[in-house]
Amino acid sequence: MVRATDFTVYQKPTWCPGCGDYGILGALKIALAELALEPRQLFISSGIGCGSKLPDYIKVNGYMGIHGRALAVASGAKLANHELVVLAVTGDGDGYAIGGNHFLHAMRRNLNITHIVENNQIYGLTKGQYSPTSDKGFVTKTSPQGAIEAPLNPWALALASGATFISRTFAGDRDHMVRVFKEAIQHRGYALVDILQPCVTFNKLNTYDWYRARIYDVEEGGHDRHDRDEAWRLAQEWGERIPIGVVYQEERPTYEEQEVALQAGPLAKRELKKLTPEQVERLKREFT
Repeated sequence: MVRATDFTVYQKPTWCPGCGDYGILGALKIALAELALEPRQLFISSGIGCGSKLPDYIKVNGYMGIHGRALAVASGAKLANHELVVLAVTGDGDGYAIGGNHFLHAMRRNLNITHIVENNQIYGLTKGQYSPTSDKGFVTKTSPQGAIEAPLNPWALALASGATFISRTFAGDRDHMVRVFKEAIQHRGYALVDILQPCVTFNKLNTYDWYRARIYDVEEGGHDRHDRDEAWRLAQEWGERIPIGVVYQEERPTYEEQEVALQAGPLAKRELKKLTPEQVERLKREFT
């Protein structure tokens, strides 16, 4: 029997007291345990940022890459050993800004990975600049007149880019996070989990109370997650009412299932074929 404590490490998180990242970490451990996944079966990649420290605080195979490259690392791990359960954990800046190109291509390729975005609508690690998801007019130390750009819409972008599982949850609701995490990990293909995550130090607008007054679960109202047009409509909702839950899901062959080189089994488990000197020379001639 797998327990949430099986994922506990000795290292203590350095997040600010009250940070939404604590709830996310706890909910993820519970979800992995309820799915009966053992630490050795998992691989988590991350980039740079407060939430991207998560691989340091959970007992699984983990890799902290450079800023914006968590999905590239996750893709490589999945292709090297597609039997692994692979997750990428990023912040909104890490995943949607500098990592935006990898975000787009991971979705269209439909690699079987789960992408958890800890979206606090600000750059917390670098002390409070506005991020791609900050609302227009959002005031920070580096934007005293307010952000002049329109915010990026993760749900709309994911729908347009071919993501096969699109969801949102809230860092202040552990049970909801656990349910969404489990569904995302079980989904066969790319799964986006955008998390509304308060930053108690630098974002004084999008607080726990602010979210609680606005969020509602689309699935409690009978939303059909296979209805693309309705998902697009819901993706435009923000402000007085903010939808959470699984907004869209479809089944489509994964990248790994279509890659001929992987049909004989995981690359990581195969013996390296030794070439004779003649074969090496013939191979070299093919490239001249």
